[in-house]
Amino acid sequence: MSSSLEVLDWRRRVFALYAAVRAADDPREGHATWRHGRNELFATHPESPLLPRDRAAFSGLPVAPYDPALRFECSVDRDVDGQRIEVETGTDGIVAFDRVGRVELTGLGNLDVWWLASYGGGVFVPLKDATAGRTTYGGGRYLLDTVKGADLGGDARDGRLVVDLNFAYNPSCAYDPAWACPLAPAGNTLDVAVAAGELAATADED
Repeated sequence: MSSSLEVLDWRRRVFALYAAVRAADDPREGHATWRHGRNELFATHPESPLLPRDRAAFSGLPVAPYDPALRFECSVDRDVDGQRIEVETGTDGIVAFDRVGRVELTGLGNLDVWWLASYGGGVFVPLKDATAGRTTYGGGRYLLDTVKGADLGGDARDGRLVVDLNFAYNPSCAYDPAWACPLAPAGNTLDVAVAAGELAATADED
């Protein structure tokens, strides 16, 4: 029960953190709030994905400076072929996602928008770009994962999402190999380098 309540507290804090990001007057201010909040969670929370040996030396997540050119307010193109992916995870068994749309990031490419096809549901937008395995995690990063609170806003009633690459972050498996995380499929891979968001301290493998 104590572990479950600690997960609940982690989720509440992440939801509150992203609510503060959405409420910020300026995206750069929201980004600073996000960085500070994630560093605090990673350093102090019992559900931190950091291994104990890594937490002792933790001094903050490496994150690139904010670049306003990498923030997009996107209309979701829902005229896409339906696809389903099923992902084996470390704690939740096989998790299915349905492709519900696509967003265009001008000058960079397109990313598929997925919907978690299980109780509650949620939007999921992962990202893998040309920095993967070099300056960012080799398996790719997450931009949106609304079932876990990672929601940057946009008027969903009008089919719009905020996709800000400065908020790309590593999945838990980047820190602890015991996790098995959904990673970016082909439709969420960009050929260009996205020098934004959370970085890797050292290069890693896919």
